[in-house]
Amino acid sequence: MKLKNVFQRKETKYLLTTTQFHSFIEELKKQMQIDDYGLHTILSLYFDTADDRFITNSMNKPRYKEKFRVRSYGVPTDSSLVFLEIKKKVNGIVYKRRLPLTYSEYLKWLQTKDFPSQNHEQIQQEVDWLFRKNPDLSPKTLIIYERMSLFGKNDPHFRVTFDQHIRFRQTNLNLAITGEENLVAPELGVLMEVKALGAYPLWFVELLNAYQLRKGSFSKYAETYKRHLFIQTKEENQHVI
Repeated sequence: MKLKNVFQRKETKYLLTTTQFHSFIEELKKQMQIDDYGLHTILSLYFDTADDRFITNSMNKPRYKEKFRVRSYGVPTDSSLVFLEIKKKVNGIVYKRRLPLTYSEYLKWLQTKDFPSQNHEQIQQEVDWLFRKNPDLSPKTLIIYERMSLFGKNDPHFRVTFDQHIRFRQTNLNLAITGEENLVAPELGVLMEVKALGAYPLWFVELLNAYQLRKGSFSKYAETYKRHLFIQTKEENQHVI
């Protein structure tokens, strides 16, 4: 399957209980198909500035916001692909551009900011520009979770994902290591994200109504920052004073 490196779509979130999830996904399977990854682990390493400018701006809900992260589908080995991602949201539309590198290439890039080749040159230039504009941009928070993704049998661009066991750590930000994380929101059941450009299929709208699901708001990085990291940063600043 050809890798897709440029995305444009709306992303809408819903919060489900574990019980709702198990029955809801069985209904979805009548119209949708689980993708090739099946249930898999996602690791997202978020970069930010020394003053946490990206996340604090995002939490103010501006019309335009952006973030930079490195994403791995599964715990990487040297030859595994990871993706450098620039994710922007403009007036509710998400634009994502990503650059694939092997994990070993990523580790070299992390030290030098030099890319191994001129493939995907436009996206490389965008990443370079972002780091020139924010010279103190660096790894800050690793978020890990398990995901199940489905795509429409009649419309493969219509996708629904389910994320569980969302956890984080702020130290030892090595993508190849897991098991040292804490849950972001212990009370959370399952986070569902619906990714679509146009209107939802009628059958899906009827399914949302049958389960009485309404749009929610849960940003993994924002919730981590708000619940855990902001308090920690505030306490560290008080000790400095």
